Amino acid sequence: MTDADIAGATADDQPGFELGGTPAPSAGSGAGYRVLARKYRPGTFEDLIGQEAMVRTISNSFEAGRVPQAWILTGVRGVGKTTTARILARALNYELPDGSVKGPTIHMPRMGVHCQAIMESRHIDILEMDAASHTGIDDVRQITDGVRYSPSSARYKVYIIDEVHMLSEKAFNAFLKTLEEPPEHAKFVFATTEIRKVPVTVLSRCQRFDLRRVDSDVLMAHLASIADKEGVRTEPEALGLIARAAEGSVRDSLSLFDQAIAHAAGMVRAEDVRQMLGLADRTRVIDLFQSLASGDIAAAFKEFRDQYDTGADPVVVLSDLAEFVNFVTRVKVVPATADNLALGETERTRGRDFAAKLSMRVLSRMWQMLLKGIAEVQSATRPQAAAEMVLVRIAYVSDLPTPDEAIRMIDANGGSSPMLGGNGVGNASPRAPSAMLSSGGDDGSQLRAVASSARPALDTSPRPHMSAPAPAPTPVEAAPARRLNTFAEVVALAGEKRDLQIKSALEADMRLVRMEDGRLEVALERSAARSVVNDLSRKLEFWTGRRWTVIVSNEAGEPTLRAQAQAAKEKLTDGVQADPRVQAVMSRFPGTQLVEVRRIVPDTGSGADESGPVAAAEEDDDL
Repeated sequence: MTDADIAGATADDQPGFELGGTPAPSAGSGAGYRVLARKYRPGTFEDLIGQEAMVRTISNSFEAGRVPQAWILTGVRGVGKTTTARILARALNYELPDGSVKGPTIHMPRMGVHCQAIMESRHIDILEMDAASHTGIDDVRQITDGVRYSPSSARYKVYIIDEVHMLSEKAFNAFLKTLEEPPEHAKFVFATTEIRKVPVTVLSRCQRFDLRRVDSDVLMAHLASIADKEGVRTEPEALGLIARAAEGSVRDSLSLFDQAIAHAAGMVRAEDVRQMLGLADRTRVIDLFQSLASGDIAAAFKEFRDQYDTGADPVVVLSDLAEFVNFVTRVKVVPATADNLALGETERTRGRDFAAKLSMRVLSRMWQMLLKGIAEVQSATRPQAAAEMVLVRIAYVSDLPTPDEAIRMIDANGGSSPMLGGNGVGNASPRAPSAMLSSGGDDGSQLRAVASSARPALDTSPRPHMSAPAPAPTPVEAAPARRLNTFAEVVALAGEKRDLQIKSALEADMRLVRMEDGRLEVALERSAARSVVNDLSRKLEFWTGRRWTVIVSNEAGEPTLRAQAQAAKEKLTDGVQADPRVQAVMSRFPGTQLVEVRRIVPDTGSGADESGPVAAAEEDDDL
C-alpha cells in the first residue's frame, strides 16, 4: 500500500468545498446532491462550534511557537474529530501564493495554496489512514518507513489516523519510537472514540483534546443558520427536537435535519419531526406525568392506551417519562435549567410548575421506579401490560409516606397504625387523587394530609344503656416537651432510644463546648461523620418534641466522654498499681502485669464498708 493509497483510505469529500461552510458549485455535471453534513463541514477553527477550549489552546500554542509533535482527539461520534484533524493539517501548512505566511497559524482568512487539497483529503503530504480497516503492523510500518522522507510540497507531512484505538498491540509498539522522536517535518493527529483503549505509552506522547458534546441550544442555533442558507422554513420546536435527538453530535443533527426536510416536503414542523423520529407528543407525556403524580390511575391508563394505539412503544413512553422526571428534578435544583430554548414552551412552563409543587423525595421515588420499570418492560413478553403495571405502582405510591414519616404518624396516633381501624382491619379512607400535587413540595404538609385522610372515623352511635349519643372524645393532649440540661442527659437519651450510632458519636466524636436546653455547641473529632450534626439535630427534635440547634465550634472544648473515661481508668489503674500490696504481689511473681481494675460492690447484708479497687486477679489474698 503506497502513501497515495493511505491518503485515499478515508477520503469522503468531493471537489466543491468552500471556506466558511458555503457550498461551491460541484465540478463536472453539477447534478450531484451533497448532504448537509458534508456541504457545511467546517473549514477553519472559527467554523467549529462548541469547542472553544480546544481552539483557544491550539491558538495559544501556535502563537507562542510551541507546536507539539502529536495530537490525539477524543469524543463521541460526530463532534468533529476528523474535521478538526484536517483543519489542523491545513493550519500547519497554511501558505499564500505571495509567501506572506511563514509558519503555522490558525488565522486563515482565505484559501491558501494547499487548503483545497487538504480539506478534500487528496493532498500527497497529508496522509489519512482508517485504523479500523488497517490494524496490522505492516500498515504502521509503511508509515514509519515513509516518515523519514521530507514532504514534497507542504511545510509538514501530517499523518491523520482515525479510530486509532483499533490498532493492534504490535502496531502500537511499532509506533512508539517514531512517535517519541519524529522528524521535524512530521506531525501526527490521532482520532478515537474509545480513549481508554489507547495505551498509556501512546497517550503520554500526545497532546490530548477532549471534544465535548455540543449543547442543544448551540446546535439549535446552528441548524437555524443552515435553514436560512438553504431557504427552508422551520418551527423552532422542530429544531429543538432534532438537536436533542442528536445528543450533542453535529453530524447527527445535520443528518436528521436533512431527513426532516425530505420528510416534511415543505415547512419543517415539530409534528413531522416527531413522526419521523417515532417520538411521543411531549404534551401527552407531560399529561401522563401529571396523572401519575396526582394518583389518577384511570386517567394515566387512558393516556397510555391512547399513545399505545397511535403506535408509541411502551419502552419509549416510559423513557420519555423518565426524561421528564429528570428535567423537573433539575429545574427544582437549578431553576435556570428551564430557560433552555431547545425545550418547548409547554415543557418549560409546566416543568417549572411541577418543580414548585413536587418534593425531591417524590421525584426521586418516581425516577427509581421508572428506571427499574423500563428494564422490566424491555424483558417482558407483553411490554404493554408490563408498562401498565409500572404506571399502577407509580400512581399508588404517589402519596405514601416514607418510613420515618410513617413512624411519626404512628406516634401521633397513640402507637397504633393510622392506616388501620380500631379492630386492626385495614379500612383506610379513599385516596385523595391530588394528594401529592397539593403538597407544594412540603413533605410535612403531605404527611398531615395523608394522616388526616387515613384516620378512621370515630364511632358515635348510641349505646343501649344510654339515652343520648356519647360525646366525641376530646383530642389527646400532646406530651410535654422533654428538657435536657446536661450533655450526659443527651447521651442517656440516645441510649434510651437505642440509637447506638448517635450514642457512639456523642461519646467518641464530640467534645462539649457549651450547652443549654435546645442548643448544643460541640467540637468534632477527625473521625466524625459529615452528617452526624444534622442527624443529631433532627433526632433530638424528634425525641424531645422541640427544636434543637447543634453548632460546630472552633473551640477545643472538653475531652470526649470516651477520652474522659479512658483517662479515669488510667488514673485508677495507676493508683492501684502504686498500692504497696499490689506491688508486693507483682514483685513476688516476676512478669505479672496489671490487666484490669474493678470496684467490688459490698454485700449490704454484711454491714461491711465499701471496698476499694482491687486487681482483677485479686492477688492480695495471698498476702
